[in-house]
Amino acid sequence: MDLFNPQSRNLLPRDGAAFYFGALYGAAEADKLFDALMEEIDWQHDRVKLYGREIVTKREVAWHGDAPFQYTYSHNTKTALPWTPSLERIKADVEAESGDSFNCCLLNLYHSGDEGMAWHADDEKELLPDGAIASVSLGAARRFVFRHKKDKEKAEIMLEHGSLLLMRGATQSHWEHSLPVMKLAKTARINLTFRTIMG
Repeated sequence: MDLFNPQSRNLLPRDGAAFYFGALYGAAEADKLFDALMEEIDWQHDRVKLYGREIVTKREVAWHGDAPFQYTYSHNTKTALPWTPSLERIKADVEAESGDSFNCCLLNLYHSGDEGMAWHADDEKELLPDGAIASVSLGAARRFVFRHKKDKEKAEIMLEHGSLLLMRGATQSHWEHSLPVMKLAKTARINLTFRTIMG
């Protein structure tokens, strides 16, 4: 990471680190990767429990990794599938750009801006404490918002097609993040979040 690049400025004022690298891929290459993932991934609607009720989400998800790691969130446990060719390629590119290594990836498919993600932190017990999380965006540009857990201060970035966002350190302990509904986004977005599960 080039610390003198203005895109590498920490987006968070304190208690964590989030760096936006901008485009990891040009538009044509990002288009190819988007299309490949739409074909390669066995997308499934997510099932989460809220207030004791099981809800089937509009967005679709997938979970892949180096091994059949189990990952539980919202009272739902997933077992990782093997990497696909496109996921392996993106993982290698992310690791080369960030200097971090990852052993799993949670993918989300948002069909339009009508679908979003509520406030949450990626702090599940299976994840490496304070481990880096790399987020790759393909498809429609979407707003991404951080909110401090104590005083609710916010920081926001627009995640562009082909871009990379890296969250490090104590970010998940002190900040939540969300993908707000964005009615003007009429097309689909794929988000890949590379993580490290503890062995």
